[in-house]
Amino acid sequence: MAEASDRTMSRTNAPDPAFDWRRIAYLVQVSRAMDRLEEERLVPEKKVLYQFSARGHDMAQVMLGSRLTGAKDAVCGYYRSRPMLLSLGVPLEDALGSGMGRAGGYSDGRDIGVVFNYPNVGGTPALPMSGGVGAQYTPTAGWAQAVEYYRSVLGEKEFGGSMGVVLGGDASVATNGFWAALTIATTQKLPMLFYIEDNQYGISVPSSYQTPGGNIARNLESFQNLHILSGDGTEPAEAARLIEMATAHVRARKGPCLLRLAVPRLQGHSFQDTQTYKSEEFVQSEWARDPLPKLKSYLVGSILDEAEWDGIAAKAAEAVEKAREEAEARGVSSPENVLRHVFYEGELQQVGGQWTHGYTPPPSTDVPAGQGQRINMVTAIRRTLDRELEINPRVLLFGEDIGPKGGVHAVTMGLQDKYGVERVFDTSLSEEGIVGRAVGMALAGLVPVPEIQFRKYAEPAIEQINDCGTMRWRTNNRFAAPMVLRIPGGFFKCGDPWHSQTNEVQFVHNPGWMVAVPSNAEDAVGLLRAGLRGNDPVVFFEHRAMLDDPWARRPYPGDDYVLPFGRAKKTREGDQITIVTWGAMVPRCEEAAKDFSADVIDLRTLMPWDKEMVLESVRRTRRCLIVHEDLLTGGFGAEIAAVVADEAFLDLDAPVARVTMPDIPSPHNPVLLNWAVPSVERIRAKIDELVGF
Repeated sequence: MAEASDRTMSRTNAPDPAFDWRRIAYLVQVSRAMDRLEEERLVPEKKVLYQFSARGHDMAQVMLGSRLTGAKDAVCGYYRSRPMLLSLGVPLEDALGSGMGRAGGYSDGRDIGVVFNYPNVGGTPALPMSGGVGAQYTPTAGWAQAVEYYRSVLGEKEFGGSMGVVLGGDASVATNGFWAALTIATTQKLPMLFYIEDNQYGISVPSSYQTPGGNIARNLESFQNLHILSGDGTEPAEAARLIEMATAHVRARKGPCLLRLAVPRLQGHSFQDTQTYKSEEFVQSEWARDPLPKLKSYLVGSILDEAEWDGIAAKAAEAVEKAREEAEARGVSSPENVLRHVFYEGELQQVGGQWTHGYTPPPSTDVPAGQGQRINMVTAIRRTLDRELEINPRVLLFGEDIGPKGGVHAVTMGLQDKYGVERVFDTSLSEEGIVGRAVGMALAGLVPVPEIQFRKYAEPAIEQINDCGTMRWRTNNRFAAPMVLRIPGGFFKCGDPWHSQTNEVQFVHNPGWMVAVPSNAEDAVGLLRAGLRGNDPVVFFEHRAMLDDPWARRPYPGDDYVLPFGRAKKTREGDQITIVTWGAMVPRCEEAAKDFSADVIDLRTLMPWDKEMVLESVRRTRRCLIVHEDLLTGGFGAEIAAVVADEAFLDLDAPVARVTMPDIPSPHNPVLLNWAVPSVERIRAKIDELVGF
């Protein structure tokens, strides 16, 4: 590990000509003026509701940002990263106006101003950060892996020296995201720079509670494939030297680097934080390390004189005041606009997804070929993935055991042999790492197809799933991360609380995700291909009981078959009752309804769902039964029932009813499982009850 050099000598060294020191001085002064304006005026006036000062962190961040000039680089920061954003060229009125929740800016008033993004077309983008600590690491690892894929597999030379850079504080190194990204970057030797700002506190908790000894760089000295640098981020010469060394190491394709710089946090965690947990002596010691006076001492007398330094400070203050006037003049976005950009609406995002790289979906049809041998869902999904891998080099498959093993459900069997480990590969055992890296890959323009091995195992990835889904909305259509997230689940022969959960409704509750729940091979092909060629993130639910179920077998519908989301299908037609269902319950409902005149509607997708078909049917049959495998309380059936009650109440001749699992996990013993999962007998009994009501 490179330790701090002699600080007295570093001050006497001539400033490194590789850095634009005048611009650095200006931007540090701009950052200080913004912090001062917010703390002294905008927060007391209640024009800014969340304020996080960057004082102490600012100089080194600006220096790092000045080394990011390539359009194929990307950086992802956290709530104290505005100085870095300024160095990338974000308009000052956006930086201030976003904190004030005004129209335009990072999010059009939808998100907290410190939760930023910056497309920076033609320059280095700042990827959409998250409000959750540590959530920035794995998407950055995904971007770095995409860089390696573009230059090594696709041979795109403009990615030659590119990298992903992630910023985090010393507290964030305790998070799952940090360790997942560290594992990804080091095992794959990715071009990724971990930039850790160590201010010794996570809000009020000392860094020694986050890391043994309080120094993550020292603890990682023996971590293989990781170059470690550490030093003082308040000393201009030392910070410049270490930043130059770190970026040069990664750009030379020598693998990832972790750069830890010690910096003071000169204000509280946020404006409301009084820092009573710090002693007066400690606070004074922090102010004694303020990098701004050190920067002035370093530059004045070497490349600046006192008058020019003062002129830079005055220019910065003037620019910030002008930006405040422009930001306040923007007003607030129209409330009606807040409903826009949950999903793609025809207006292309600036960054993310293959469509922004010129991709045009091939011609398709929604009419299945419907000929040939019937195949099971496993074969149908595999054949669709195979075809899209063949015609689209941006498609990548990854997850636990999907490589040589072919997946625990055999869906990806043989695909790694055919397309190589660069395109079909196994991952470390980290669901946050799997989905998080997929987010970064999607932002870089690839089509990631991550797999979560079983539905229950998605829980550690929920933060990344939520952040991915809300990305288009919270950036006001500046960024999006389209992907297809494959998730097997549901009962199969037996059950248990860990492998047999469905709980599809949780993904519907994550805005921005389309949710597919195919019941058969034909629908699986059409919906999967729609996701792979689309421009929104998709959860593709593969029910374990239907993967090789004889009922679910269908002829392969063709290489051009695409099934639009939100279009249900009637698998039986009648006029006594409407039965709404999906997944493994469809054949059970068909069997239960064979002695009745019933509409059986297979929704096929839950987000969006075909409300029009359901309402049309209910208004005609005047009865509605909803059947699903998920729990009764809060299941998606409750949403359907509420819509029917709201919009077709006067058409009903019987109460809207549901047959579901009870509010318990899936039991393991087959006898207990068959009692809990909706059976043909239970469904038939409820149909009979409603028809006779």
